[in-house]
Amino acid sequence: VQLQASGGGLVQAGGSLQLSCAASGSFFSESSMGWYRQAPGKERELVAAISVHGATKYLKAPGFAISRDNTRNIVYLQKKWLKPEDTGVYYCNVEPPPRGPEAYWGQGTQVTVSS
Repeated sequence: VQLQASGGGLVQAGGSLQLSCAASGSFFSESSMGWYRQAPGKERELVAAISVHGATKYLKAPGFAISRDNTRNIVYLQKKWLKPEDTGVYYCNVEPPPRGPEAYWGQGTQVTVSS
């Protein structure tokens, strides 16, 4: 299992983001996937999730859009009108996520929204 998140960076408030996560492993075609965010000083939390067949759920403020390409094993996260509170490290993983100290999360991608 490998998860490679990319697309983060420094963005001004009001800007947009598009994150990508490339997954390797046969699990992808059988798993719901989620994007998670760990804001500074806070625990990692689920932002959005998508089932194998494309059903989505959003746990945070409106504006996020999650999608996936099952032919390329990639899951995407988009948002317009970013706010400073969107700052954090974004990770992708299966949903529900793996638990425990040995759980694999990959490197994540840092998103910093400046005001």
